[in-house]
Amino acid sequence: MPPQPELHPTLVAVTRRVSERSRDTREAYLQRLRAEVGSRVQRQRLSCTNLAHAGAAMPDDAKSSLMRLTEIAPPNLAIVSAYNDMLSAHQPLRDYPEWIKLAASQAGATAQFAGGVPAMCDGVTQGQPSMELSLFSRDVIAMATAVALTHQMFDAALYLGVCDKIVPGLLIAALAFGHLPALFVPAGPMSSGLPNDEKARVRQQYAQGLIGREQLLAAEMRSYHGPGTCTFYGTANSNQMLMEVMGLHLPGAAFVPPGTELRKALTMQAARRAVAVCRGGPEFTPVGEMIDARSIVNGIVGLLATGGSTNHTIHLVAIARAAGLTIDWDDFDELSRVVPLLARVYPNGGADVNQFHAAGGIGFVIRELLAAGLLHGDVRTVAGSGLEAYTREPYLDQGRLAWRDLPQASADPQVLRPARDPFSAEGGLRLLTGNLGRSVIKVSAVKPEHRVIRAPAIVFDSQDALLEAFQRGELERDFIAVIRFQGPRANGMPELHKLTPTLGLLQDRGFKVALVTDGRMSGASGKVPAAIHVTPEAVCGGALALLRDGDALTLDALQGRLTAEVDAAQWAAREPARPAGSQAHGWGRELFAVFRNNADGAEQGAASFAHPDHAHSPAMTEIHR
Repeated sequence: MPPQPELHPTLVAVTRRVSERSRDTREAYLQRLRAEVGSRVQRQRLSCTNLAHAGAAMPDDAKSSLMRLTEIAPPNLAIVSAYNDMLSAHQPLRDYPEWIKLAASQAGATAQFAGGVPAMCDGVTQGQPSMELSLFSRDVIAMATAVALTHQMFDAALYLGVCDKIVPGLLIAALAFGHLPALFVPAGPMSSGLPNDEKARVRQQYAQGLIGREQLLAAEMRSYHGPGTCTFYGTANSNQMLMEVMGLHLPGAAFVPPGTELRKALTMQAARRAVAVCRGGPEFTPVGEMIDARSIVNGIVGLLATGGSTNHTIHLVAIARAAGLTIDWDDFDELSRVVPLLARVYPNGGADVNQFHAAGGIGFVIRELLAAGLLHGDVRTVAGSGLEAYTREPYLDQGRLAWRDLPQASADPQVLRPARDPFSAEGGLRLLTGNLGRSVIKVSAVKPEHRVIRAPAIVFDSQDALLEAFQRGELERDFIAVIRFQGPRANGMPELHKLTPTLGLLQDRGFKVALVTDGRMSGASGKVPAAIHVTPEAVCGGALALLRDGDALTLDALQGRLTAEVDAAQWAAREPARPAGSQAHGWGRELFAVFRNNADGAEQGAASFAHPDHAHSPAMTEIHR
């Protein structure tokens, strides 16, 4: 690898701070991981009865290989998949296990489908009661993955997943089994459909009552029309970017379309790489050793440079904790001020991820960030080298998988730009602080004239209440909508993306509007300023519970302020509001009570289970304070 340019001082400072903050928890994690590696492969610790059960259904040739009781027993790979055929992004995963088993056999190894994990689609549940299960499905996925891996039969694992909570849940579990190497295997995006700007226009027309449900459905079906990931740059595609910039994919794998020979070749090569990085070989790469403070900081930088999903201000925190590391929103904010925005992909622009990929994609972004000293290039990756390998693109050379250098220039400067000429000098994510708590805001799609809003509050306890007020004609004015009791402990922190067409329409009519909430927006949050993930949440004593209609609020994304301008004595005398009624039942909500009752705050990752190394750490105590 050529010598890397000098690292940017902010990148160095933030990485050092994360490392120092996490010294005790990271060391405890690594000690536990190294003890689990042990001196023998795990299945040799099992009894003969255990082993017989584990191999009973395997073909005879694979069974004889798996049952060798020697130190040179061939590797056995775990396949953990989120396949189901309702999710367009996961439907292509159906054929992957057989490809992986074949490639493993060709490499002298075996592979077993270790387990499936649930996968819900936020596109289906958006605005519905079941969206209240969405965030905690991440923790269910992590737990289901642990069940799959707990059989102690495996030398490495391949994780098949794409969408919003699924990849974070799989990675949290992979780090819990950090003594095993891990490769993430994507499915790729669907082909481009209705242009995103046209889709947004149709949605606003429907919100105004100008078109009916049949026209809206026709437009949506032209947008979401085949196998593969939705093509806007929401959480699902941000996941794929993260797996690449953190070195968990094969280089260039993220946005290769499903149903192509290149996609199949990359999937089979992932199995071969899993064999190569198993214990006992010269490239042994346990994922818990591989993902360190530098990898996590690289993930934040990639998110900022591409205008990725705000959901990762929660998920990346939870992922880091699973590796014994502590990050917070100050780290995101500080890096955002020096990381340039290199991509314009919907909702931060008109392009979709297929256009982004064609323009140069993630490989172009990584190359530019490395050259600018904004990524740690010397991290460990599943490719067997640093991030330089991720500046190249895969292709088929007479049917064989190979990699080549990307063109030096972006193929479309309206979609992808070099670091010397970015769309913005900053990454577009901000930390907001003030007497309402701590919050994040994504401004990469918000026009400069909308980044500071001062207006009276209108307080709602649900997104449906706001939509009803709009239908009654009560919102034709400047206001800041406060949607409270939407945090992890209150109702599972659903996304409030159903508000986007209505608030966007009011903004287009010339009103000053913004959103403040302890809930989430979608990974597709866009042009309306939204202070989200406000913590502490209202149900846990957060200041949103003190707000009243008419209170003057200031949302200032430039100065990082979120404040209520209320007389101090009046503020102190107020009694906090409480949720109007319980929504703890129906649509499976009652089964998720244990998650709601034990969830951390958004800035701590909204996790419902404690990571043992963090339970009493000074860093986590300070963050909770």
